[in-house]
Amino acid sequence: MDYRIIHHGGHNGVTGSCHELRTAENIGILVDCGLFQGAENETTSPAIEFPVDHLKALIVTHVHLDHVGRIPYLLAAGFTGPILCSQPSAVLLPLMLEDAIKVAVTRDRRLIEAALAQIASRIVPVAYGDWHAIPAGEGRELAVKLQPAGHILGSALVECRLRTPGRRPETRIVFSGDLGAPHAPLLPAPKSPWGADVLVLESTYGDRVHEGRRERRERLRGIIERALEDRGTVLLPAFAIGRTQELLYELEDIVHRNRGRCAAKDLPWQELEIVVDSPLASRFTAAYRDLRPFWDAEARRRVRSGRHPLAFEQMTTVDTHADHENAVRLLARSGRPCIVIAGSGMCTGGRIVNYLKALIGDARTDIVFIGYQAAGTPGRAVQQYGPTGGYVVLDGRRYDIAARVHTIGGYSAHADRTNLVNFVRRMRRKPAEIRLVHGDPSARAALEAALTAEGLMPGVATNAPG
Repeated sequence: MDYRIIHHGGHNGVTGSCHELRTAENIGILVDCGLFQGAENETTSPAIEFPVDHLKALIVTHVHLDHVGRIPYLLAAGFTGPILCSQPSAVLLPLMLEDAIKVAVTRDRRLIEAALAQIASRIVPVAYGDWHAIPAGEGRELAVKLQPAGHILGSALVECRLRTPGRRPETRIVFSGDLGAPHAPLLPAPKSPWGADVLVLESTYGDRVHEGRRERRERLRGIIERALEDRGTVLLPAFAIGRTQELLYELEDIVHRNRGRCAAKDLPWQELEIVVDSPLASRFTAAYRDLRPFWDAEARRRVRSGRHPLAFEQMTTVDTHADHENAVRLLARSGRPCIVIAGSGMCTGGRIVNYLKALIGDARTDIVFIGYQAAGTPGRAVQQYGPTGGYVVLDGRRYDIAARVHTIGGYSAHADRTNLVNFVRRMRRKPAEIRLVHGDPSARAALEAALTAEGLMPGVATNAPG
């Protein structure tokens, strides 16, 4: 074999995605360089502990921190190549890394701006569907192509083409990145590539099937109606990019459909306020609005009809820390129906923690999880123990959970088991090897079983080799 695939992260768990394609001539490219989160972060250093001198490029599948958060460490380790990404990701990546540097490295504005300038100088936007050549040494050709992955705006799956001019066959390796579910708000659905010799496939939800879009919207509407009836608060922990914007899109539609139905149940839909309490989420939402040409056809039709899915009348943003503290105190004492979207998505920090401290003991509060909660995070603890009246530890203090706790898997930005199997099935030339990554052991095992049952393996690696 004239190449190797080496996994530097994301192959034994759900975070820290980092995969290398290395040719026999010791020319390499890196696909993602993400942070470890949750329990994985406690046992793994963010430092780059693999050689980088031979790496000719970093390809970014999307800008979530578990896929890009170690880029500053990669540059510090001596990586000098370009950072290839989709055109939307080229806009969003500096915003994400600026926040990551502030949180994890320094708040010195001069140092932050120097780091961001270095990162910006490396970013090379690549149009979806275009092959981009990468230097691969004498007598070899290596090229990559990005295709929409439907996970967040700008997300991409990566097709790699390796060949020797004048000789056939060529080798195709596909890295799925994180695949989205069909019918996700705002985003075109991912399409399978024509074929591959090797597929490196995510498996986050390889052990479950999501609710359909109509069902998940009805469940969310039902939760909101309960909040309107008892004048409680709905807390939605969400990542600043992707999930926040998709939730706003869905909430605008729910409010739009139900404001005219007030008389039926006598519910004060017109009083409902949707609060986005995250300066970073607000910046990403503004960037999403600017990237409207990359929205799907349904979202663009809504805009043409005069609606504003990401900036509507009942939506409020909270920026300063003082305003955030005032909002927490107001909701704790006012009994005003409200939906709060705040980070972090797994409740590991950020402003959602203050809302939880203030409201988790109130039986009128609803906590709605719409994304994956990694082991060892407060979000996982609330999700697991909240329905039975348990407790969670936040900043070293125990809080009993009286709030209602819900999980709506249909809002996950990840493809489910059926979607992942279909992604492989729809490839015209099936891969000879599938490496399952980015999933808990149970999820990888369940997806392997599903692929095997469909006859889509012959070589599924449940634990991708390092």
